[in-house]
Amino acid sequence: MNHRRVALVTGSATGIGRAVAWRLAERGYDLTINYSRSKLEAEETAVGVRERGSNVALVQADVADDIAVRAMIERTVDELGGLDLLVNNAATTYFVPHTDLDGLTAQVWDDILNVNLKGTFFACRAAMPHLKRRHGNIVNVASVAGVAGSGSSIAYAASKGAVITLTKSLAKAFAPEVRVNAVAPGPVQTRWLADHQDMIDQAMISTPLKRPATADDVAAVVLFLAADTSLMTGQVLVVDGGRTI
Repeated sequence: MNHRRVALVTGSATGIGRAVAWRLAERGYDLTINYSRSKLEAEETAVGVRERGSNVALVQADVADDIAVRAMIERTVDELGGLDLLVNNAATTYFVPHTDLDGLTAQVWDDILNVNLKGTFFACRAAMPHLKRRHGNIVNVASVAGVAGSGSSIAYAASKGAVITLTKSLAKAFAPEVRVNAVAPGPVQTRWLADHQDMIDQAMISTPLKRPATADDVAAVVLFLAADTSLMTGQVLVVDGGRTI
């Protein structure tokens, strides 16, 4: 039986998540748009999905809340008919200099790990039975911070390094039914770094292509991993203008 492909993109109100959602809609995916606080922006993303000819479900859920994540997955399946793709994009951080170890309080660690790592795992766990049923796949949005130990804080880098390891573990555990890959962007010109242009400028000094990524640059790689390849799993594609060569 033919069916429309269905994707859930966490943290898709703005930035990378929005760009991913719109590209997937253009490819014929129906979408669940997820947000935590940015309701108006999420509604704008949903409008863009509909304008591209796709159906959309709009779900508020904190990915750090396992019960809310399970409910979001079930709503996706109920309203849109199944699940073929999970894109784990929701993330948070604190900007703490790497030399400021005392700035990495227990609360900072908990806030970052609860969203970036546990939230990614919760979504993967809840989605896996549905993805197995339709031989779907997962794309996790990691970061070069998790490769190089750089970024907004040590806790953030550690969380994204853990996402990369989680990606590899899940890829091994659930092949051949479900592929699991990750994209690792360098600095991305979104509102997240709007107040930290100095970090972008410093990074560009050692970046061969001399520009930060855009949300659409990252979305293009997510789309490739999700829909344009079938023999890649457990891989991490770096999108950083060559900075980590």
